[in-house]
Amino acid sequence: MTEHLNRLTPSQIVFELDQYIIGQNDAKRNVAIALRNRWRRMNSPADIQKEIIPNNILMIGATGVGKTEIARRLAKIADAPFVKVEASKFTEVGYVGRDVESMVRDLVEQAVGMVRMQKKEEVKIKAEQAVEDIILDALIPPVHGSNVSRVRPEGGADDMPEDDGELNQRTRERFREKIRNGELDSRKIEIEVQQNQMPNVGMIGGTVDDVSMMNIQEMIGNMMPRRGKKRKVTVEEARKLLLDEEASKLIDMDEVKLEAIQKAENLGIIFIDEIDKVASSRSNGGGGPDVSREGVQRDLLPIVEGSAVNTKHGVINTDHILFVAAGAFHVSKPSDLIPELQGRFPIRVELNSLTESDFYQILKTPKNALTKQYEAMMEAEGVELIFEDGALREMAKIAFEVNSEVENIGARRLQTVMSLLLNDFMFDIPDLIGADSQITVTAEMVKEKLSHLVKNRDLSQYIL
Repeated sequence: MTEHLNRLTPSQIVFELDQYIIGQNDAKRNVAIALRNRWRRMNSPADIQKEIIPNNILMIGATGVGKTEIARRLAKIADAPFVKVEASKFTEVGYVGRDVESMVRDLVEQAVGMVRMQKKEEVKIKAEQAVEDIILDALIPPVHGSNVSRVRPEGGADDMPEDDGELNQRTRERFREKIRNGELDSRKIEIEVQQNQMPNVGMIGGTVDDVSMMNIQEMIGNMMPRRGKKRKVTVEEARKLLLDEEASKLIDMDEVKLEAIQKAENLGIIFIDEIDKVASSRSNGGGGPDVSREGVQRDLLPIVEGSAVNTKHGVINTDHILFVAAGAFHVSKPSDLIPELQGRFPIRVELNSLTESDFYQILKTPKNALTKQYEAMMEAEGVELIFEDGALREMAKIAFEVNSEVENIGARRLQTVMSLLLNDFMFDIPDLIGADSQITVTAEMVKEKLSHLVKNRDLSQYIL
C-alpha cells in the first residue's frame, strides 16, 4: 500500500496537480504535504503510528476555482478511495443530519470496488483461459473415453489421429487458435450466465437503518440459489460476459473486504463540499433554520474526530481518513462553524479568484483543457480544429468580463464560452462539414460570435 506513496514526494505531487489545475499553489502545497504525511505516518514507529492524526483541510474560495478538482486529482494520484458529499444535503427537510455515516459507507464501497478491480487484473490471465475453455466447449464439445481406434491406411501420414479423442483434441486446438485470433468473434454460441435471484425486500412496521437493510438483503441473497440463464450471444459478447464471472470466482472476497477497509482507513479521502451552508451565521440570532445547521455540524463532528462506523463489509475506523471541507463562505465565515468542528480542520487555505491570465492558461496548458477536448471530438469526425493564440486570449478576456459583470462561476464560464463559439460547427459536422476539413478559430471569429455575451450580460438566458 505504501510503495506507490513512497514515490510521491510533495514536489512530485504538486507537479502532477499542475498538469490539470492552474494556479492555487498554496492549496496544492498543503494537500501535497497532507498526502505525504500519510506515508510518513505508515512508516513511523509502531508505538506512535496511531497517535498521528491527519491535518484536515478547509478550502475557502468561490465556485469554479478548483476546490473539488484538487481533491479529486489528489485521490487519483494516490490511488486512494475518494467520496464527495454535499454538506447541505444533511439539512433537507425530514433528513436533518440523519445517517451522516453514509459518506463513510460510500468510501468503503469505493475501496472495495478498487481492490476488486486490482485483484481481477491479477487473475486476468487465468480467467481468460477459463473463458476460452467455456467458449471452446460450446463450439466443439470435448469427447471423453472414446476408444474407437482408427486404422491407418498403408503409407498414410504419421500424424493421423489414432482415435476420436485425439481427433477432437486437435480440432479443439485449431479452434482455440481461431478464438485467440478473433476469427470466430461473430459466430453465435449458447452460454449459461449465472444470475442471483435477489428479491426486493421491504420492511413493515418499525424503521430499519440502512446497514441492517443491506445486511438483510445480502443474507437473503446468499440463501437464494444462483440460477443459470441460457443466452445465445456472439463469441465476442460471450468473452465479455464470462470474463467478469470467471475472475470473480478466482477472487477471495473476504480478503478483498479486509484489504479495502485498510485502504479506506489509511488512504481514504472524504470531500465535504458546501460546508458553509451548515455554518450558523451569528447575524441570524441563532434561531430558525440555524438550529438544524448546528445539528448537522454536531453529527459530522464524531465522524471527523474519529469513530467506528459499521458497514456491510465490516467496521471501519475514521481516525486516519483525510477530510477536506470546502465552501465559498460568502454569507458566513469559517468562524461561524462550531468551535469543535473548526478545531478538526486546522489547515485553512484560501483559493484565489481566477484572473484573465488564469483563464488563458486553463484553455492552453492542462492535459484535459477544453480546447483539447473539442479537438479530440472533432478529430473523431476527421475534422482538424486549430485555435490561434489570439483566439484563446480573446476567449479568456470574455469569460473574465462575464464573470465580473454577471455571476462569478469560475472556470465553468469557459464551458459556456466554448459551447456558444463552436456549437454551429458541432451541428454542421459531418453533414455540411465533411471529413478532412480544417476549422481555424481566430480572434475575429471569437469577437463576432461572442460579442453579444458581454453586451447582453447573459440576461437573455432568463427571459421567459
